[in-house]
Amino acid sequence: MRQHDTLFIGGEWVAPAGTGTIDVISPHTEEIVGRVPDSTAADVDRAVAAAREAFDHGPWPRMTFAERAEVIARLAAIYNERQSEMAQLITEEMGSPITFSNLAQAPQPLEMLNFYAELGRTFEQEEQRPGLFGPVTVRREPVGVVAAVVPWNVPQFVTMTKLAPALLAGCTVVLKPAPETPLDAYLLAEWVAEAGVPAGVLNIVPAGREVGEHLVSHPGVDKVAFTGSTAAGRRIASICGEQLKRVSLELGGKSAAIILDDADLASSMGFLSLASLMNNGQACVAQTRILASRNRYDEVVDAVAGMVAAQQVGDPADPTTGIGPLVAKRQQERVEGYIRIGMDEGAKVVLGGLDRPQDRGWYVAPTVFSGVTNDMRIAREEIFGPVLAVIPYEDEADAVRIANDSDYGLAGTVWTADTEHGMDIARQVRTGTYGVNCYMLGANTPFGGYKSSGIGRELGPEGLSGYLEYKSIARLG
Repeated sequence: MRQHDTLFIGGEWVAPAGTGTIDVISPHTEEIVGRVPDSTAADVDRAVAAAREAFDHGPWPRMTFAERAEVIARLAAIYNERQSEMAQLITEEMGSPITFSNLAQAPQPLEMLNFYAELGRTFEQEEQRPGLFGPVTVRREPVGVVAAVVPWNVPQFVTMTKLAPALLAGCTVVLKPAPETPLDAYLLAEWVAEAGVPAGVLNIVPAGREVGEHLVSHPGVDKVAFTGSTAAGRRIASICGEQLKRVSLELGGKSAAIILDDADLASSMGFLSLASLMNNGQACVAQTRILASRNRYDEVVDAVAGMVAAQQVGDPADPTTGIGPLVAKRQQERVEGYIRIGMDEGAKVVLGGLDRPQDRGWYVAPTVFSGVTNDMRIAREEIFGPVLAVIPYEDEADAVRIANDSDYGLAGTVWTADTEHGMDIARQVRTGTYGVNCYMLGANTPFGGYKSSGIGRELGPEGLSGYLEYKSIARLG
């Protein structure tokens, strides 16, 4: 078992203020695999004070972008050498299939570090623009102390969408990992120290919601960067709005995959399996609404069911596993609750249902519903598990209407033999990220959502802007 008795604050491993602990439980075995301190409000106060000291008086914000980029590059080099260790740890603590951990859970955070290190090598802190009476200097400065609050589903990916640009900007960070997945943050802390990031620039306080709210509302925090549920995002936005505190929110999704009549179903299903079932369905960008025309509806239902049935369910450490357990028992019960809701609403279970595929572990049978209308709860609410709803449409205009008929707007895809026509569809769907015959996120392109899927953008140069303040300095002559 991985036992941690201290917190990473001010560049040191320090004793927590309280005696409470958080048990990290394997979703596969239901056994304890790790234990960390349960941070208190006093620990948060100490972490914010350390970050405040590092920002107000330390070297980090006063270094050039290029100097900070070199430190980030050192961290990336360490990450590159040990990313397999990180992937295995995330699989152990939250049940992500090891194939997905090796594909995304560890490599994508590394990609972000490399991107921001490269961006920082040429990024200018100041630029000159013409003014009315003389030149104007536009200066970019770090926003200050950042509270980064991250979820359990892709913990390092989400951490790095905040940490990498915040570091390059010159901010200092207090990171609150989710209580289900704090172990990867401890490993990251070791690498940060090894890379030579100055003391107090990153501080880590694993805790639950109540202590997280204390961090978000702390007067020493200048910006909150949050990823999680839309309900929690609304609460955080209200706190930040009251305090006029900078905030970025990456929230839920209920994304639609539009299958056009000219799509080759065999090849489409090969790519859609990742887009819809990645990370055991525990992904905010998962394409869980499958939109099929009435002309090919039964054919698409059969293809989707076949695609899901081909996924091996079992031990996430097994490379042949496609779908592992859900992160916690409450998540298992939540997803099974939605399967019952779908049945009660009149949708037909084509595959899966309520029979659990494993006697031990928090497994749910991957489930496909047909006969779904877009007003059903299983089509409107984020389930966060391996549950897909196949919804019929009349024509392409109706497909776009259904895709847009959602409180969310985070992701989406269209599947077609005509890529240019797919681009026309993509331009009509109101969502922050989209794919034509694929779905992917890149470190160099912005990520975020429309509507209830969030506020602001992460990744790319746009993600750096969220951690900068812009100052205009005019002068005469």
